[in-house]
Amino acid sequence: MKNLDLNHLIDLDALLSEGSVAGAARRLNLSAPAMSRRLSHLRHSLGDPLFVQAGRGLVPTQRALDLRERVRTLIEEVRGILTPPDLELAQVERTFTLRTSDGVIGTWAAALCARLLEQAPGITLRFVLRPKKSMEALRSGEVDLDLGVLDGDAPEIKTQTLLKTHFMGVVRADHPLAGSEYIDLAQFIAWPHVNASRRGVAGGPIDDALAASSAKRRVALVVPSFQAAMAMAMSSDFIAAIPEPFARWSPNSSQLHIFALPVDTPSVSIAMSWHPRHDAEPVHRWLREQVRQTTASVFQAVAD
Repeated sequence: MKNLDLNHLIDLDALLSEGSVAGAARRLNLSAPAMSRRLSHLRHSLGDPLFVQAGRGLVPTQRALDLRERVRTLIEEVRGILTPPDLELAQVERTFTLRTSDGVIGTWAAALCARLLEQAPGITLRFVLRPKKSMEALRSGEVDLDLGVLDGDAPEIKTQTLLKTHFMGVVRADHPLAGSEYIDLAQFIAWPHVNASRRGVAGGPIDDALAASSAKRRVALVVPSFQAAMAMAMSSDFIAAIPEPFARWSPNSSQLHIFALPVDTPSVSIAMSWHPRHDAEPVHRWLREQVRQTTASVFQAVAD
């Protein structure tokens, strides 16, 4: 068997299914002479006439009969591999691992899970925290989707921005600053600060903005997450800086006084990232759309 490829299998399948050169030619949208040439090539390659004359028509040889079901099965398997499967969400049984910060989890994880349960009750979400910026977990498949503040990328990693926001200051509801409609720079730096950084860094964009105004704040405490920073602000005199949606959507927002920072800081991008191996996967694509829609609905409700 020489010089055969998938196209020849398709030709053979058409001939075996139709039982004639004319029928196979119509099926493949070819002329009868072109189909005859393909039959000749198959005969030569397979070492069998495949079809022989019987009166005015052709009948398959025993070799052709033996091949018919095997070729049909092969063609169906190849089409199944190359054709995207129908996405039947109700039948999907799968666990997705989402890496994010506790601020993001606290903000909309419940809303996302509720949305998924309505359409795909067999999907389970497993949230893990983001201890560092490394994208290795996406590359290895340990994590399916990375969510949070966009603070780094890798060339091959796919990323979609979900929303842009900015930092707000927060203090406890009965803090001495809570009675002020506007907190100026002098008031802002007069109180100790808690900084959220999973890398344990005391400085950041706020400190850069303060330096431009020849000012400096006292960062007395560094915690690994925005949730921890808000918890410290609620139980002390510390000032914390939190992305606005996280502060306003927090279940503890009633215990906080939220105010505009007296310095301008860059906007914060909340994004999701995934490995290209999942880019065209139907169920993963559906999950990303649910994340996008949930983010839009939750944070729009915060804005309203």
